[in-house]
Formats: sequence, C-alpha cells, structure tokens
Amino acid sequence: MTPRFGLASRLLAASLLVAAASACATSGRRAVPPGTAQPDKFLFDRGTSELNDKHWLTAREFFKQVTETYTQSPLRPDAKLAIGDSYLGENTAEALVLGINEFQEFLAFYPTHPRADYAQYKLGMAHFKQMRAAERDQSETRAAIRDFENFLPRYPNSSLLPEVQARLRESRDRLSQSEFLVGRFYFRINWIPGAIDRLNAIIKSDPAFTGRDGVYFYLAEALIKVNRQAEALPYFEKLVDEFEVSEHLEEARKRITELKTQAQVKPAS
Repeated sequence: MTPRFGLASRLLAASLLVAAASACATSGRRAVPPGTAQPDKFLFDRGTSELNDKHWLTAREFFKQVTETYTQSPLRPDAKLAIGDSYLGENTAEALVLGINEFQEFLAFYPTHPRADYAQYKLGMAHFKQMRAAERDQSETRAAIRDFENFLPRYPNSSLLPEVQARLRESRDRLSQSEFLVGRFYFRINWIPGAIDRLNAIIKSDPAFTGRDGVYFYLAEALIKVNRQAEALPYFEKLVDEFEVSEHLEEARKRITELKTQAQVKPAS
C-alpha cells in the first residue's frame, strides 16, 4: 500500500532537501565587517537587497543570521517574515511547505506584532500558490480559504484587506467550480437527485460564485427532468437577470418562454 504523507512529513522532507543547499550557502556567509555599529541591520539590509534581486537562498542566509544570532534584535520578526517570503519566491513544492511553517511560527511567536496581518496573508498565499485545477484535489484550496477567512475578522483595518478579499474570491471560485463540475457530471450521466443536491449546495455555500450562471442553468434543467418546472423557472430568470454575458443566456430565455406558456395553458385541476 502506498503511504500517505501529511504536512509534517512534507515539512521534514522539505527541510532535508533545503538543508543540503543551505550547508553550501552557509560556508559562503560573509562576516559582518569589524566595527559595524549595527551588525543586525547590516545583515538585514544585505538580505533585503538579495531578496529584491530574487536571490532566494542567499537572502535567506542573511536573514537567518539575524534570527539565529541576534535574537533580541528588533529586526528579528521582520527577518523571519523575509525568510518566509524567500520560500514563497522560490515557489517550489518543498519551499512553499517551509514558507507555511515560517508564517505559522511568526503568528505563534508574535501574534500582536504590527505585521501579523502580513504573516496571515502570506500564509494564505502559500496555500493559494499550491491550489490545483478544478478537476483535481482541492485540499490546498480549502486551506487557502480557511487562512484568508481567518484574516477578515482579525485584521479588518489592514491595508491588505482588498488583496485578501480578491484572493479569497478566487479561492472560493476554484472550489465552487470544482463542485460545479461534479454536479454537471451527475446531470450528464442522468443522476438527477445527485445533480440537484450538489448544485443546490453551491448556491447555499457560495452565493457570489462568479460561475453561478452554469449552476442556475443545470439546476433548472435538472428540476425540469423531475417535473419540478415551477422551481426551475426562477433559476432561469435569475440567470437572465444577473448575467449580461453567458453561454446559457439564449437557452435560458427559451426555457422561460416555454415554462410560462405551459403554465398559462395548463388546465385547471
């Protein structure tokens, strides 16, 4: 049986891979020039310069010297954040796992720090960068949504709020699109109860889903298949009312006309 690895195992594997590269870089660390008045600032500035030049490993070594050697430095929290940024910049699967660890540790050590909002945002981004296509597993998407949602009540006045809201919308769209593909598949194989349940769940959990025109359309079509025309009509109407552009508009308008005509000519019981 193939073993399944969790975050802890991924973190250990990533740490081992990075350790080998770090060992080489460590031997090349430049010493702080003798007589430097603020050695922690010297290292931090050098790390910042390397980070701006996208020299991720070199930057990380300078920042690690700050966090490991100058433990009382006021620059230590910023250096820890920069280490996380270097991992996100590297943008490999292993590096992103290590970046998640750095931002989680920052929030644990410095929960009231003025840049805690940045750490929470970057934590969400580390998962966001690992989101898979809608057809694939959505574990990282759910993790990104969780971390972005945690940001909202904690940092309502943060300057990062608009960016977090935008990324949260993208993440929710990805998850809802994944659910929509399942619902549409159920419709196409004619498992109508399953399609109705799945599509209804999207509307309840994510009413702002940007692709909800497709949800409206297939849910309405599914309801028609089980003779629930009166319930189907409002979904076609919502599609027409809410979307100026949709591949389903023309068909939805036809369905509205058909359903209203049927209702008018239906004999009284």
